[in-house]
Amino acid sequence: MTLAATTARGRATRERIVRAASELIRERGSAATSLDDVLERAGASKSQLYHYFEDRDALLRAVVDHNADLVLGGLPPLDGWRAIRSWFASLVEVQQACGGCGGCPIGVLVGQFAEADEPARQGLADAFARWEAHLRAGLRSMQLRGKLAATADVDALATATLASLQGGLLLTQTTRDPRRLEVALGAAYEHLRTNGPGL
Repeated sequence: MTLAATTARGRATRERIVRAASELIRERGSAATSLDDVLERAGASKSQLYHYFEDRDALLRAVVDHNADLVLGGLPPLDGWRAIRSWFASLVEVQQACGGCGGCPIGVLVGQFAEADEPARQGLADAFARWEAHLRAGLRSMQLRGKLAATADVDALATATLASLQGGLLLTQTTRDPRRLEVALGAAYEHLRTNGPGL
């Protein structure tokens, strides 16, 4: 059974193990990441690993949660045209800084876990649902303030925006060309603007 970390030291150890697994999976993929690799990167022992995680699958599910919090915990309010444009620009800058490597910390896990681990797939689905909800809340706020047409379908716009972002990140990761993300987000922004009356 997986145990919760109840002390500050225990929480730090558990977080170190999860962070190490997340980094290695992003660098190599889950298939090429062994538990020994994770322990070496984390500077942890097997007894510590199995104290917090029942097995490798439990650790991988913790990586899903960790990556979701990593991405979604830092999302800015997206309740205005300038805020959306600024967020899109920051996403492109991140990809430029890393040379188009890595992809989306959540998206890269889909192909590795979604078909093989139902709880992990659900965790990924929940992460994307949280992301869409954040986008939807910002768009709805804009709609209430007259920055987005009253007839705009904010649910569909949130889904389309997230799809453009994920597709752009995937193309950027495979081509190592951040311009792919820039083009995808530019199209997403133009699509959003067709539903709203200016700045």
